[in-house]
Amino acid sequence: MDDRKLQPLIREIRIQNERKYAEAAYFFVLEALDFTIFLEGRGQKPCEGRHISPQELLSGLRRYAQEEFGPLAPYAFRSWGVQTTRDFGSLVFQMCEAGLLNKTERDKPQDFANGFDFEVAFQEGESVSGT
Repeated sequence: MDDRKLQPLIREIRIQNERKYAEAAYFFVLEALDFTIFLEGRGQKPCEGRHISPQELLSGLRRYAQEEFGPLAPYAFRSWGVQTTRDFGSLVFQMCEAGLLNKTERDKPQDFANGFDFEVAFQEGESVSGT
């Protein structure tokens, strides 16, 4: 879905959730999800329709942020109101409630808690391959 179609929906999600997170945070999560789906499907059958677990998404978020922002990722996250990986869970579940993303009955927002420490994960020279 293109950004022009997503923008009104994301704005509505933000309004319903008291604008806790910047619009960019929602778009980043969606982009990181696409990135994760691509990575998970590499070297095998496409994973269309395959569920991405919270742990897989956190790994993909980390890898995508490393590629996009490098050691500046924690600063970008904080500018969006994202302080910990638990906030990524909140973003995901807000989008699930709005029908933008899907979840299984086993998925819980707390699955995103303690995923990784922003400061450690994005230290200069820190590699995320294999995670």
